[in-house]
Amino acid sequence: MDIVTDVAIDVVESQDEEMNSSIKELETMILDCAKLDREINIFVDIAKEVTSEVNAQQPEALFGLSDKVKEQFSERIARLSDDEIHSHQKVAAFKDSIGNASKQTNQKSAENTEEFDEDIAVTQSQVNFTCPLTQVEMLKPVKNKKCNHYYDESAILDLIKTRRNLKKKCRCPVVGCENADVKESDLILDQILRRRIQNQKKKNSKN
Repeated sequence: MDIVTDVAIDVVESQDEEMNSSIKELETMILDCAKLDREINIFVDIAKEVTSEVNAQQPEALFGLSDKVKEQFSERIARLSDDEIHSHQKVAAFKDSIGNASKQTNQKSAENTEEFDEDIAVTQSQVNFTCPLTQVEMLKPVKNKKCNHYYDESAILDLIKTRRNLKKKCRCPVVGCENADVKESDLILDQILRRRIQNQKKKNSKN
């Protein structure tokens, strides 16, 4: 799904005349991926449930295992609505990234480019790209929609898991932040920042 989002951002930044139709096609692809992701998760859950039930029964029950899984899977899928697919984490991240890319593109075309001191610009980029937990450049930056702070995805998820195991809430690691309950559902992958970090790496490697 990240590849589809990258292509969509490229389309937005190019300001192509066929941008709207292209974005719609890419959004359809993201929705299809979200549906497939949902179906895979449902299938795996049903398979686990059915298998656990059969283990305690007679061996001959194994012969009907496949049909039982297919039947329950079909029933579960038939009850689902595609409306909730639009709230899928990847779909939400896609729409958020496209919205941010569109805003940034409009700002660039509407405003005059200001000249910044190169050293200051580099320092600001390094700060923006640094995870408050690992103190190194983020690989997959996620934004906390409650406090608007950024972390590397794997680092913050590990912290949330660790605190959960201790039966405690996860406080935002940014110094001075009052958000005392960071949840996985609050995190949104920031594709724009991820691309900025990647572009900065490419630029540095050429120097």
